[in-house]
Amino acid sequence: MIINHTLFYIVFAAAMLFFAYSCYVKFGLVALGKPDNRGGSLKNMFRDAIGQTRVIRGPFGINHAMLFWSFLILVILNAEFLINGLIPALSFGLLPSWLYALLMNIFDMVSVLVLITVAFAMARKLFFPPYPEARSFEAFAILGMIGTLMIAFFFMHGAEIAMGHAKSASIVSGIIANGLAGASPEYMESFYAYSWWVHAVVLLVFMNYLPYSKHMHVITALPNVYFRAKSKPIIPKREKFEDGNTYGAGKADEFSWKDLLDSFTCTECGRCQDNCPANLTDKPLNPRTLIHTIKDNLNANGKGLKTGDIKEPLIGNSDYSVAKDTIWSCLTCAACMTACPVFIEHAPKIIKMRRKLVEMDADFPEELLNLFENLEQRSNPWGIAPSDRTKWCSLLDLKEYSDDTEYLFYVGCAGSFDSRSKQISLALTQIMDAAGISYGILGKDELCCGDSARRLGNEYLFEQMANQNVELFKSKGVRKIITQCPHCFTTLKNDYKQFGIELEVIHHSELISKLIKDGRLRLNQTDEKIVFHDSCYLGRHNDVYDAPRDVITGTGATVLEMERNHDKSFCCGAGGGRMWMEEDLGTRINVDRVNQALETSPDSICVSCPYCMTMFEDGLKDVGKEDIRVHDIAELTAMRLTK
Repeated sequence: MIINHTLFYIVFAAAMLFFAYSCYVKFGLVALGKPDNRGGSLKNMFRDAIGQTRVIRGPFGINHAMLFWSFLILVILNAEFLINGLIPALSFGLLPSWLYALLMNIFDMVSVLVLITVAFAMARKLFFPPYPEARSFEAFAILGMIGTLMIAFFFMHGAEIAMGHAKSASIVSGIIANGLAGASPEYMESFYAYSWWVHAVVLLVFMNYLPYSKHMHVITALPNVYFRAKSKPIIPKREKFEDGNTYGAGKADEFSWKDLLDSFTCTECGRCQDNCPANLTDKPLNPRTLIHTIKDNLNANGKGLKTGDIKEPLIGNSDYSVAKDTIWSCLTCAACMTACPVFIEHAPKIIKMRRKLVEMDADFPEELLNLFENLEQRSNPWGIAPSDRTKWCSLLDLKEYSDDTEYLFYVGCAGSFDSRSKQISLALTQIMDAAGISYGILGKDELCCGDSARRLGNEYLFEQMANQNVELFKSKGVRKIITQCPHCFTTLKNDYKQFGIELEVIHHSELISKLIKDGRLRLNQTDEKIVFHDSCYLGRHNDVYDAPRDVITGTGATVLEMERNHDKSFCCGAGGGRMWMEEDLGTRINVDRVNQALETSPDSICVSCPYCMTMFEDGLKDVGKEDIRVHDIAELTAMRLTK
């Protein structure tokens, strides 16, 4: 063999030192992030990263999964290649003949599979890129290097077989060997040596290129999935309000280390942007570029974050900064997070940057000033007198919650003050009365749950509201709550755990579905075709998909599905506090969603959230389809109750 192993020692040592240095620098940047005490899960890593569960669900996912799994197998081959380069006496040739033959045939077949997947990937980049920027030099360079590695392996192993240095011939490499059969020994040795060095150099260059490209995810994806959030929804962390503290993320190192690891793990596959309602309606927010910008900002500032010499602000208008319009465009609907194959958490980063703008800079859209004041002073978004909370039920004989009632009916601000949502509150009381549910209300004592304040970054205000509610619930002995609003539902059920109270919170879709199944409601049947819209905070954030559909089918109606449904549903446009903000950029999200619903030619539209109700009714007016009615599932049920 004419391999100069001394030269390889030098090349290998230089490559490994540079790779170690690159990883030290990149992971050193990740370590600048704030502490985030989250345990890992091997189960999640094996299922979601190695099992490629989310990758397979997406377009072209099976091709990437095949490439990934093939890489795992070829790691063994390439490890043997490097070891053999350093210690020539160690090789697969030491294995029993049958095992050697089996392994080399497996490596041959897997290498062919990799070449096929590379060819498909290149064709996709050329002709059907997921987004225009995906057709990049970097993408083709990486695919070219992978393809070169496979071909170099076939040439190298084929020469070994032809020279009689292999224990046995494998299928594909054997074809190369046959092609070399008539060549001279010198030619075959040279052919082997050139192939060997091409394989060695490309392998080491590929490895060293990873930390400086989007393919850093090859290194970070497994740990990122290992440390992913273990449960849904992902709840914003509390802040400590003490003198001298800063709040939110105004610099890259004010994110957590997991946030920064996320930024190095983005595969730039584009699935997040394909599912983001803000991006699809031409808002400034693109979840993919958001994560990319955070990474660029981290790289640009580097060590300056330690010394305070920050060249690029995290929030601003440069190429290395996140624009304010981007931050305020987010609906926190979790469509991006649900689609991401490596479990990047986009929305929490948005909320942290909102906290910086709201709590540190008092820099937020003008219309939010009234909202915050109304929430703080009157505990409802409209600033209506708290004494008006019970006007919706002034003609009803509703009980106040007390020790002898089982459930607290938490009406919510929309259900108490919004004229349209009051009808839903009335419908729900009809249903609960018909089923004999023991419930009571807090009346004028009820307070806003604070959902909008928290999603908009006003954590200080949210903390005040949460503490007041927790104190109220504890004083009343509340343990079980029924709510008609998914935003109240998720806040009381999930966020309030951080404030020392565990509540059994039931969304009214779950309650009505159970009452129908238990035979406690007698309903007239209908043959209507009803299209159902999933609320983000009920569905994606809390995995409640079946209950509202069961209610619709319980009335005899047929459920129509929009193309975007269940966890791929499309936000109505009101999530993340956007309910209280003007929509001046791009096209209107609610109109887009209404048009998606109308494509199913429904008799009516059904929702399970007061925000969605408002957005759909407004959208139908905008498109001149006011003849199509929108019902909440409670109304749908109540109107069919038998007397």
